[in-house]
Amino acid sequence: MPYKILILGASYGSLLGTKFLAAGHDVTLVCRDKTAALINGKGTEVRIKLRDEDAHRSFFSGDLDGTLDARTPEDAQPQDYDLVCLAMQEPQYSHPSLRDLLARVAEARVPCMSIMNMPPLPYLRRIPSLDCSGLGGAFQDPEIWDKFDPTLMTLCSPDPQAFRPPEEEANVLHVGLPTNFKVTKFHDAKADAVLEELERGILDYRVDDKDVPVKLRVYDSLFVPFAKWAMLACGNYRCIQPGDPIAIRDAVHGDIEKSRAIYGAVNDLVVGLGAEPDDMVPFEKYARAAENLLKPSSAARAVAAGATAIERVDKLIMLVAQASGRPNAGIEATVALVDRKLAENQKAAG
Repeated sequence: MPYKILILGASYGSLLGTKFLAAGHDVTLVCRDKTAALINGKGTEVRIKLRDEDAHRSFFSGDLDGTLDARTPEDAQPQDYDLVCLAMQEPQYSHPSLRDLLARVAEARVPCMSIMNMPPLPYLRRIPSLDCSGLGGAFQDPEIWDKFDPTLMTLCSPDPQAFRPPEEEANVLHVGLPTNFKVTKFHDAKADAVLEELERGILDYRVDDKDVPVKLRVYDSLFVPFAKWAMLACGNYRCIQPGDPIAIRDAVHGDIEKSRAIYGAVNDLVVGLGAEPDDMVPFEKYARAAENLLKPSSAARAVAAGATAIERVDKLIMLVAQASGRPNAGIEATVALVDRKLAENQKAAG
């Protein structure tokens, strides 16, 4: 039987939703009423490039085996679903309608899979070696996570890169880098059976007898999604500058030895929490990939555009490092700069 999956966020969330639909499961996207009306009227279109093909293919929700609908946060009923996916930016959950929905998700005790870069506090509480008591300062509103049972929260690394083409309607998503989603098990038999069935269905889906990129990969390790932390600290957040933002390539290669030191410090931090070294991505591999990242990170672009709040994985890494007795001056300098830029934006916004 198909699973019913509720995804909070209809932009990036539509990529994961399309993969679930292709595997025959039913998906509800939570979004603003205008976007919900668009999706309910026209469905979604996600563009993915298959291997050995020059052009992207469009995957329309109406052509897939599962069924799709969209609802506002007020209309979503989480108790009706087998899995809830959190696909919005962490500060967005502070909106009153989403705070209320999260509270109802927690009360319904539905397994949750976060695909934020920012791991929710309940997931961090699953790490035995980590003292979470001082980590709330990295979150926009840490109290919204208090009602969640950590055993019902898992984390999925949002490695695929995708964006809404600005000239298109809000139901279109273009996948630029079709890598895999990497999710940690709940370590609960019933909830893990859901993840494993989703993994199999996505893996088996083919079009014109061709493999379709962007898989869901399920791992035992709590730390596989944290492999991205070093990349964020070394590249994404260092795109934020006192003046205009710089490309990820320039943030990494502008001072390669400083980048190597920050990257290594973050990987060592995660290994110190209990990760296996093989869970981490070597710096050389990331540095090669960064040579092709010619735009500022989304966080840097948001700050440059006047955002008053962004996901603060940089600050979370700093607080975890301090709590673990591994402070790092390079990371702390980045956090101080981001703090200052956001404060300037908040002042300008009144």
